[in-house]
Amino acid sequence: MSNSKAKDSGQTNYHVPNLVRALKILELLTEHPAGLNTTQITSLLDFPRNSVFRITSTLLESGYLIRDEETKVFQLSQKLLTMGYSALSEQNLVEKSLGPMRKLRDIIKETVPLGILNGYEGLIIEEIRGLHSFRYVLEPGRKFNLHTSAPGKAIVAFLPDEKREEVVKKIKFTVYNERTISNKQDYINVLDQVRKTGYAVDHAEEIEGMHCVGAPIFNRHGYPVAAIWITGPSFRVREKDFKKIGPKVKKTGLRISKALGYFTNIKLTISE
Repeated sequence: MSNSKAKDSGQTNYHVPNLVRALKILELLTEHPAGLNTTQITSLLDFPRNSVFRITSTLLESGYLIRDEETKVFQLSQKLLTMGYSALSEQNLVEKSLGPMRKLRDIIKETVPLGILNGYEGLIIEEIRGLHSFRYVLEPGRKFNLHTSAPGKAIVAFLPDEKREEVVKKIKFTVYNERTISNKQDYINVLDQVRKTGYAVDHAEEIEGMHCVGAPIFNRHGYPVAAIWITGPSFRVREKDFKKIGPKVKKTGLRISKALGYFTNIKLTISE
């Protein structure tokens, strides 16, 4: 291609065809959330089939796509969402959360972390340490399981139905002790209960002696972008106190949500 033709088409001498094709594939999949197979992508974009195969394989290996092994349908993973969220929204989320987190910590006295969904795991992005001399410390950057943790349940419970099903399908349900949720149906039953109460609990389902109570944080669209929770030893955060602690954590989550532009008239099963 000559320089004049490149300028006329809006391209430059640094144009990378396969990169452009990869971006076009990602853009196409955003328009088809249910996913597309290789043949459909090839037809819709009029790209060479071999090129589509190589690009989708690379995007899959890099974590930008997921693929149903039965239907061979590709869908966008949450990697791009997480990257964009981290770049544009994480700082704002933390800024809006710190004040309410400190107030909750002062009331409960236990450590108060803040976490987000990161693919099919949770990721801690901030914490306010508890006031007791013996306390749990959950450093930012630490990951948590979605089936054992209070924040994981709190976020997944309020995902849109299709997204929730996708996430639940990917959970391995690793068993850590007799309290761990070990299968999909039991997990779904717990999520249904979380939607009713507005908060989730962790009965030391992974780490012995650690209890947690968490609640979702919603953005202005009513999407659960994060969770806040309290974590402490079971001898202080007792199971019989969950029903007292839960509403306090939920109220804090709603306070942060409102600061992010969320309005409670959105149809979700949450009440003050």
